[in-house]
Amino acid sequence: MKNSIRNLSATVLFAVTALGFTAAAHAQSEQQKLVNAADVTLSNFMRDPEMKWLQQNIHRAKAVLISPEIVKAGFIIGGSGGRGVLLAREGGTGKWVGPAFYTLATASIGFQAGVAASEMITLVMTDKGMNSLLSTTFKFGADASVAAGPVGAGAKSDVVADLIAFSRSKGIYGGLNLDGTVVSTNDDWNTAFFGKKVLPPDILVRANVSNKGADKLIAAVSKAATK
Repeated sequence: MKNSIRNLSATVLFAVTALGFTAAAHAQSEQQKLVNAADVTLSNFMRDPEMKWLQQNIHRAKAVLISPEIVKAGFIIGGSGGRGVLLAREGGTGKWVGPAFYTLATASIGFQAGVAASEMITLVMTDKGMNSLLSTTFKFGADASVAAGPVGAGAKSDVVADLIAFSRSKGIYGGLNLDGTVVSTNDDWNTAFFGKKVLPPDILVRANVSNKGADKLIAAVSKAATK
């Protein structure tokens, strides 16, 4: 009888442990999917002839926020949202580190209908913009200035803002209004990806955590930002 109970307990413990590993693996795969999608988005922007300004100025950025999919939906009352990853240039070495995971959300009221999805890259150009992203949450346009990036093969505008955002959606450029967008750290995803509780300063400033799953994206950003 005791052996049966012992065996049953061992079986239950194994099942619970296996379930935990399965759940952790699934959570990990979600973060990896976003990192992989961010790599594709960066490649799309770096090959797009309409994104010459971004391509020629990304080397000036202190950090790059990549959002593979920002969804805008609604009728009369609408909003947009999505997830993104932030990679930053480490102050001491100049090496690119990350990513830290973020969520983006905004609400708007107006005459709009349907659903639209865009991919977006935001260049963080100033210390103010970087410090805003290192906080728990901040708002585009309020805590840091944001401007739409110049689009077009001949774009030569000198844009001055803490954050410069570029978006693409099936051949339509610059269709997102980011004023009022709230950007928050996604602590659960950061913890799942790096295997322990970490905050954006741990990832992007102290650079004391890493994950090989981000190596390809880091290399791509580093190459894009090398002049």
